[in-house]
Amino acid sequence: MTQPMYDRLFSTHAPDPRPMWDSNRAKYDFAIAYPDPASIPWPELRDVMADALAAEGTDLAYYHGIQGYAPLCQFIAAKLQRDRNMRVDGSDVFLTAGAGQGISLTLEILINPGDVVLTDDFAYAGGLGQMYRYRADVRGVPTDGEGMAPDALEAAILQAQREGKPIKLIYVVPSFQNPQGWCISLERRRAIVELAQRYDILILEDDSYADLRYDGVSLPPLYTLDESQRVIYISTFSKTIAPSMRMGYMTGPRPLLERAMLSKSGGPVPLFVSLAVHRFCLEHLSSHIEQINDIQRARRNAMDQALHANFGDDAAWVRPDGGLSMWVKFADHVNVVPARAQIFAQDNVSYSPGTSYAADRRSGQNYMRLSYGYNTPDEIGEGIAALAAGFRTPRKG
Repeated sequence: MTQPMYDRLFSTHAPDPRPMWDSNRAKYDFAIAYPDPASIPWPELRDVMADALAAEGTDLAYYHGIQGYAPLCQFIAAKLQRDRNMRVDGSDVFLTAGAGQGISLTLEILINPGDVVLTDDFAYAGGLGQMYRYRADVRGVPTDGEGMAPDALEAAILQAQREGKPIKLIYVVPSFQNPQGWCISLERRRAIVELAQRYDILILEDDSYADLRYDGVSLPPLYTLDESQRVIYISTFSKTIAPSMRMGYMTGPRPLLERAMLSKSGGPVPLFVSLAVHRFCLEHLSSHIEQINDIQRARRNAMDQALHANFGDDAAWVRPDGGLSMWVKFADHVNVVPARAQIFAQDNVSYSPGTSYAADRRSGQNYMRLSYGYNTPDEIGEGIAALAAGFRTPRKG
């Protein structure tokens, strides 16, 4: 029997092929921004879930509205008003399966093949993957310790205009940017909003790490700095409760939310998860965030100390005020990509190469992202020492 010629059948928005996911994890897992497993509040989730099911369990018999569980939407709106000074109510909030679905839905309703999306030179790999999937013309804008450079952003806008290319979106992670770790300064936030207004471009603000601040003072989201209804705001509970619960949310201009909801396939976020998240948030979220921030502050400090002890002047890195990762730069001639598989196999250490975050899909061979959330401080010290030894020891095979 003749096999189908799959290549001619795929749609233009089908993702590029990649190997099936390998679920094996290294002992020293610095590759993925996991939280501390021991901090997952499963006893509290179990208890609030029992209470929620006793009160509302029969509602599992119904298909619910695509926007999601209304009490959780109302909680999120109140939290955004309290913590981020955002003027929203529950009707403005749309529940998503993590922040990633918010990114995907935004791109789906806005991007035609060839439309320009402007992002940081190194940006969230999952977001970049979705941009490539929708065949956006992704253009990285140079950044520094304060975030995206406004002059470079305007130059990128003008270049695209000269080429006659539609510019649909500026994508930013303003707080503890993934992977680079910096926060966009207040001056830069205002400048990015002003440029978006001047050139009539939308902003997708991914504020997934805003609650994970260990030092310093919170800065206002771009959403609050814009009065022109052009900021789409997304965030998630993956970093503060549990990644596998896949609970995120988005808010923004009503015409965009309405189209995003119509584009969402598979129905609303499961009510079962929504009940647990809502009850947990009401009773435990604030104290839980304080607890996990204390844990992650110690782990960030442990990784910073371990990098100083084991790499010294051979590398430079950002010590972030929050988030879950550090961005490490080596000399220009260093390429961290080839050693990755051997260091995983022989030293039981994993890391994420900078090429995974490059907007141009080529740069970053001398960078790596190291996430410190999963391992204990002692394990971080052991793992960074093993990583340094792995780079310095000649390998066979």
